[in-house]
Parts: sequence; C-alpha cells; structure tokens
Amino acid sequence: MSNIGKWESAEPGVKRKIFQPGEGLMMMEVQFEKGAEGYEHSHIHEQMSYCIKGKIAFRIDGVETILNQGETIYIPSHAKHSVTALEESILLDTFTPVREDLLKR
Repeated sequence: MSNIGKWESAEPGVKRKIFQPGEGLMMMEVQFEKGAEGYEHSHIHEQMSYCIKGKIAFRIDGVETILNQGETIYIPSHAKHSVTALEESILLDTFTPVREDLLKR
C-alpha cells in the first residue's frame, strides 16, 4: 500500500507526509512537536529544507545552524545530519534524486 499523501510517524514526536514524486525530485512535509528530534543519518540525496513554521536546530557534519520560519538550508549528498525542534515546527524537505528508501509503492 502506498504511503504517498498519507501522514506517517517518522520518529517520536515527528510525522511526515510524502507528496507525489517526480522522476528525479520529491518533497515531503515534516511536522515536529517541541523537543522532537530527527536522528542523525546520511543519504546519497541532496536535500533542501524550508522552515514553514517554528525554529529548528540543524546539525550538518557537526556544525549547528538554527533555521527560523521562512529560511532554508542545504544538505549535501552524504552529509551526516540531524535536527532538534526548538519549538513546534514544520519543514518542507526536497530531495534529488527521489528517496526510494522512503516510498512504499
């Protein structure tokens, strides 16, 4: 069963909804409760994240950057990264190529 367009739990206090992907690009909305974490990971994909609401601490290869509402951040391919929601927050994440590892088709 496909998970496209459906809310699903990612980590404690974190849920995501994947939008219909294109051939080489995909987006998903990620909602965080205050204090929730996106655990450290890396992937081959380039990623850009846009903060729709709130305030998020990004750690990319050990460097912390605070992202506020209306700001974006770029995450290069293979960079180790994690996030902590400093307040209730919403991100719009974009990936290229498509994150097949997240899709259930």
